[in-house]
Amino acid sequence: MKLKSLYIIIVLLLVAKTLSAQQDPNYTFYRYNMNLINPAFAGANETTDLGVNVRSQWASVQGAPETQSVIFGTPMGKNVGLGLSVINDKTFIERQTAISLDFSYKLTLNESNVLFLGLKGGFASYDANTDGLLTYDIQQDPSLMNIDGRFTPNIGAGVYLKNDAYFIAFSVPKILTPDRLEQNDGLARLGTDKIHMYLAGGYDIPLSSTILLKPMALLRYVDASPLSLDVTALLDFNERFNLGAGYRYDESVSAIFMFKTGVLEIGYAYEIALESSVRNIDNGTHEIMLNLKL
Repeated sequence: MKLKSLYIIIVLLLVAKTLSAQQDPNYTFYRYNMNLINPAFAGANETTDLGVNVRSQWASVQGAPETQSVIFGTPMGKNVGLGLSVINDKTFIERQTAISLDFSYKLTLNESNVLFLGLKGGFASYDANTDGLLTYDIQQDPSLMNIDGRFTPNIGAGVYLKNDAYFIAFSVPKILTPDRLEQNDGLARLGTDKIHMYLAGGYDIPLSSTILLKPMALLRYVDASPLSLDVTALLDFNERFNLGAGYRYDESVSAIFMFKTGVLEIGYAYEIALESSVRNIDNGTHEIMLNLKL
């Protein structure tokens, strides 16, 4: 067996191991597609927003995570916002597509602070190609026979505190826990989705009349998994160019570029894994974001 093939198998085994812990995709541009994880952001920008995000993780590794997502949000009247989010995610032998409708309600606390309350409801399809387990020497439990082609409903909730200078948000985008694949000690078996909780915040710091520093962070909690922390800092030049960097604790570092023209935002992020077994074969993670604000 070639050395590179051995590395690929090791990496995919690492991916399979994470199936029993963190199960939802990560995003470098999390501040700009918050609707995916928090329904309270639907319509909160007071503009009609359409966003597309494409993420290809560990680009040179076959079977590595790939995620495509679409978000839509618009205000409806004075206090109500509506949104739609679609996530198509493929990892290892799993593929799932989730479609959700978002509803938000705005509460004006005072002149500086607005609180948005959000509800999310939708369904997801889930498939696991269990025949692919044998390729990587993972045994399967007989209970996996009927895991393909499942459609399951789900609900979620979130809150979003918005200030001119900062924001704080908390959400649980999926409260129900349908069946899915789990892997433990080389045995794949039928398990359940884990509840994910997200706490996010950011602060805009003016450095001059044309330069704004935008630090932000996202803390992710998943049952039976270590806490995951993303820290990002962007320099906004005259609301046209954004340059910055991100760090996901003990996982990766990233370089971020954004360009704004009129109603369109275009962003690109390049992420490098910190784990040595991945770096040896990885050509990096690429993430592209397109946002249209009307």
